Amino acid sequence: MIATASSPNSLAISRDNLPNISGWEAEIKNIVNHNETIFLPKTNLNLDNIQAGFACALHMHQPTIPAGTNGKLICNLQYMFEHQGEGDNHNAGVFAWCYSRMGDWIPELVSNGCNPRIMLDYSGNLLWGLQQMGRNDVIDNLKKITCEPKYQPYVEWLGTMWSHAVVPSTPIPDIKLHIQAWQHYFAAIFGYDALKRVKGFSPPEMHLPNNPDTLYEYIKALKDCGYRWLLVQEHSVERLDGSGVWHDDKYVPNRLVARNSQGETISITALIKTQGSDTKLVAQMQPYHEAKGRGKQQIGNISVPSCVSQIADGENGGVMMNEFARDFQPVWNEIKNSGGVVGFNGTEYIELLEAAGVKPENYPTCQAVGQHKIWQKVDPDRATPEAVAKAIQELKETDHQFHMDGASWTNDLSWVQGYENVLEPMNQLSAMFHAKYDNAVAKDPTITKSPEYLEALLYVLLVETSCFRYWGQGTWTDYARELYRRGEELLK
Repeated sequence: MIATASSPNSLAISRDNLPNISGWEAEIKNIVNHNETIFLPKTNLNLDNIQAGFACALHMHQPTIPAGTNGKLICNLQYMFEHQGEGDNHNAGVFAWCYSRMGDWIPELVSNGCNPRIMLDYSGNLLWGLQQMGRNDVIDNLKKITCEPKYQPYVEWLGTMWSHAVVPSTPIPDIKLHIQAWQHYFAAIFGYDALKRVKGFSPPEMHLPNNPDTLYEYIKALKDCGYRWLLVQEHSVERLDGSGVWHDDKYVPNRLVARNSQGETISITALIKTQGSDTKLVAQMQPYHEAKGRGKQQIGNISVPSCVSQIADGENGGVMMNEFARDFQPVWNEIKNSGGVVGFNGTEYIELLEAAGVKPENYPTCQAVGQHKIWQKVDPDRATPEAVAKAIQELKETDHQFHMDGASWTNDLSWVQGYENVLEPMNQLSAMFHAKYDNAVAKDPTITKSPEYLEALLYVLLVETSCFRYWGQGTWTDYARELYRRGEELLK
């Protein structure tokens, strides 16, 4: 077994030329499940002096595709570099710079006496792709702001699904596999200490499932994997009575509640991403400008600063390549000289509120959009899988606005309709994987260290990448079919 050296106190980055995404589940569970505060001991913010704040996240992703020499698995970024004449592939160099540039900007701002904040969400595919391409310049820049203690107060990593799978159409048993795979790979690159600090979760496409059982299992998996909060899209949630999220409530943490068809309930803290997904909002630092018009709010009997939360692709489109590069840094100089409005990281904001005495049970409560219609038909305290299934079926037949596809930042796009040719193989491959491995792993957990398990898992996760649907029928669905074929061969 070939292992590649990695950061101290962490895992090997690759095994048998594959990304190290399984095998250390028990060790990682022990590392991430703790109650220590992350930002509180280091933060230089004091809530008494703050009227409002903003929290910005950058989402970065490139899919893994079977398009290298002899169909080798490569990063789409590598394909872009090798095929500069196609589409917007001429931007490959700029994309690589975007993946790296926070490693330059944050140290520069800090050395100038500024107090910047940024949250980073990089898919496992992208991190693996950068490793495959030997882009140590990018990885080292990210390591600098992740592992050097002097930059840790300013940068927060958010966990995500390893292979950019949208949760509502991912087979339920695979949700946790994606979450754990990302934790493995992040630890392999940045070390266990860095993983210990990852407490917020950023779902691909901001996609929140509204099927009661999927949402329940999703939140359960997040909490099992040590996550404390989740970023959600404003229109993907509703109040328990079905009304929308009230204006002020989206600027403080919410408590996202999930009930399953067995009547069990679970909840997790949610930060609500406001407005649409337009990258212009982050590129032009709109959350900062919105925060300037906001003040303190009450949670229970405690007055706290409101926080405008926002996420955008970190590299995609001219605004992120150019305008963000122009507008990100000046804001921190302005804040340095004005006061009242600050940048937060998500975990830092939540920890500061809770240290001030705010109780999570006093956060406004929300649930996934459309669920109130189910619970109007089924008493949650007497729920059964049959009753919930019947209610969903009745609603689909009588209410043309009702669906169980979940909601994402691309509200006009279904990740389900029209993609049966990808979803069916995806579900089949998942079923084959679990039929082969679930009982075996239950008897002997070390099986997840075996090369056979690792390779099979990799193909299951890759087939579930959302890009194979987002980019429409054609080359991308062909990629998915090829990944399925290879996965099926391994599992037979």
